[in-house]
Amino acid sequence: MRYFKTVMLLLSLWGLSACSMMQLSDNLAKGVTENQDPELVAEALPAYLVTIDGLIANWPQKASLLRSGASLYSAYGSLFVTEPERQQLHTQKALAYAQRAACVDHQRFCDVNNLSVPVIEERLQKAKAKHVPSLYTLGTVWATYIQTHSDDWKAVADLARVQTLLEKVVALDEGYEYGQANLYLAVLDSLLPAALGGQPERAQQYFEKAIQLSQGKNLYAKVLYAQHYARMAFDQELHDSLLQEVLEAKVQAPGLTLQNTFAQQEAKRLLAESADYF
Repeated sequence: MRYFKTVMLLLSLWGLSACSMMQLSDNLAKGVTENQDPELVAEALPAYLVTIDGLIANWPQKASLLRSGASLYSAYGSLFVTEPERQQLHTQKALAYAQRAACVDHQRFCDVNNLSVPVIEERLQKAKAKHVPSLYTLGTVWATYIQTHSDDWKAVADLARVQTLLEKVVALDEGYEYGQANLYLAVLDSLLPAALGGQPERAQQYFEKAIQLSQGKNLYAKVLYAQHYARMAFDQELHDSLLQEVLEAKVQAPGLTLQNTFAQQEAKRLLAESADYF
């Protein structure tokens, strides 16, 4: 019943002007990212998703709407859905929206999922700072899609394409969204130890850059730094100090509050495992 009432409330906004609806999509995303109650967000997000689908149906060539849809579906599918089939369903839709947004933004970004890395690099040569939002959304949503489709080797093979997109984002605007493109690149570089082709030293540089660019406000950067780098390097001192900093920090930060809330929950879990791991 609560879900139905929320949908009705949101659908009552259909009488607003197109301009107001564009602002609504941005406000929906902001309302999600700045909320400190994950359970409330989990209950509310389905209504948001229904609304954003309707907006996109009316304005299918609006890149900002497509990006909002991509981000919301990606977040819902990866954070709040536990069934693998539903995770894959939602992240697949997120990726489709992100690909459409990039294509609307510039025709050279169309069909990058079917292009080789060298061709993508060539097409990105003319990308400008104004293209960063669509490239960032595509890269990050694609990374989440791969995570939820990890049993599909074809999807995993796209990691190099994702890395190419995110490297371009960093080159154009490394501080975009608190420098989170650096964070994604750090995780990609730390998936494997150096002996197996990983880049742990470069990963550490990306982690530290992400923390610096967010002025320490992105708590999840520190959690992932501990989880992916400190554990791989078997550095318990770094591991525990990063997690303790997360637990002592305030979660409230524009655009990061929900993410930081999850970060503190994960920090507690990782710190409790520290003695056994090391």
